[in-house]
Amino acid sequence: MKRFHLHVGVTDLDASIAFYTHLFGAAPSVVKPDYAKWMLEDPRINFAISMREGAVKGIEHVGLQVEDADELAEVQARLSAAGRPVLDEGATTCCYAKSEKSWIADPDGVVWEAFLTTGGSTTYGGSPDLEQLANTAAAAAGSCCVPQAAAPAPAPERTGACC
Repeated sequence: MKRFHLHVGVTDLDASIAFYTHLFGAAPSVVKPDYAKWMLEDPRINFAISMREGAVKGIEHVGLQVEDADELAEVQARLSAAGRPVLDEGATTCCYAKSEKSWIADPDGVVWEAFLTTGGSTTYGGSPDLEQLANTAAAAAGSCCVPQAAAPAPAPERTGACC
């Protein structure tokens, strides 16, 4: 069963943890110095917040978390069928977790990820250049001259925030 994912950048992690703990009626399942995550069943969501220098404040990205490799293949096939550039990141470390993931941006540049978490990590990890993916998608929506990615792009340098 898939789980909706939402990652929000915050300016005060402690205040945000307190707020979302009250909102959800549950404490986060993961708390790090720069990150917190709630794995809720009602609503079924992986809700994460982070406080990282230079990162987006507010909604950073959304996604679908899957429970097994078959579900990941199904969602990745849907991403490919959407007719937008897809970044197949593959195995990665992000948000104190090891994952297999792909990224896409909708026509307005909202970045989505599809991922399968395969284990934990002691480090936050990194992220591809999601702003570039979002800008390419948004530009493609309004321009005939932006090339569409036919094949997966090489993994970009890992900087910035992630889920």
